[in-house]
Amino acid sequence: MNSEVLSQAPDIAESGHPLPEPIAELSNLQIDGEAAETFIAEKRIGERIKYLRLKKSMGLVDLGRHTGLSASFLSQLETGRVVPTLRNLARIAMVFSKDLSYFFDPEPESLFRVHRGKQRVRLPQSGVADPSYFFESLGYLVPDRLLDPYFAEFLPNKRDREPRAHQHVGCEFLYILTGNLDVQHGEVTHHLEAGDAVYFDAATVHSYVCIGEVAATALIVTLQQPVVPPLPNRVNGFVPARPRTAAPAALATKAAPSSVSQFKGIAKNQRPA
Repeated sequence: MNSEVLSQAPDIAESGHPLPEPIAELSNLQIDGEAAETFIAEKRIGERIKYLRLKKSMGLVDLGRHTGLSASFLSQLETGRVVPTLRNLARIAMVFSKDLSYFFDPEPESLFRVHRGKQRVRLPQSGVADPSYFFESLGYLVPDRLLDPYFAEFLPNKRDREPRAHQHVGCEFLYILTGNLDVQHGEVTHHLEAGDAVYFDAATVHSYVCIGEVAATALIVTLQQPVVPPLPNRVNGFVPARPRTAAPAALATKAAPSSVSQFKGIAKNQRPA
């Protein structure tokens, strides 16, 4: 046994393995400020904070009220002009029920999903024996999606087929690709032709009827998030002027019941809406 092996024998006897070589240049290692700033910037902490805030539809003032931090300071955090302390970052993380590691873990890969036409499944309108339309999900491969896109084909209407109205939380968008389609929203029916588009509050009961002898096709996108309720007496985005004199009490009329109450019992999870 040579002298080199003998010199390592105590280390091997005590731990079972040779001890690692010490880093000779550790004492000379120095991290400059620019390298540290680059390391922090790569974590994009400010962008992650802003993403969480906007996802909750929360303003800077609201977040400041929850964390005890000023809105101006939070704005500087989001734009990367200041670096948060662990204490301040913990306050923000707790508001969004996140662990501190959320701000330092590697970011997931960008979302990108391809849905092949031959892989899609054609499904009928649910809840009826004689469906008036068929639809295909265009986003079924995306987990936790905020939007639900569909391709829909509306069959020509039959005399004995009653359109089934439905409603759901959020908004709905339709773009007519081919044919003609009547969309009833509440108590009003709107006629749409190829190239027309409509965007509406899906919490109001609505239904579709294909007009003509040729099927109509459309691209439908639903957003499953509550819509902010309009201000009282708001009409088309404007609040009508208040009359100078109040109307006599005898002329007051009782408000008509909402159209939603007329459709009690309608399934709210009707697809594709």
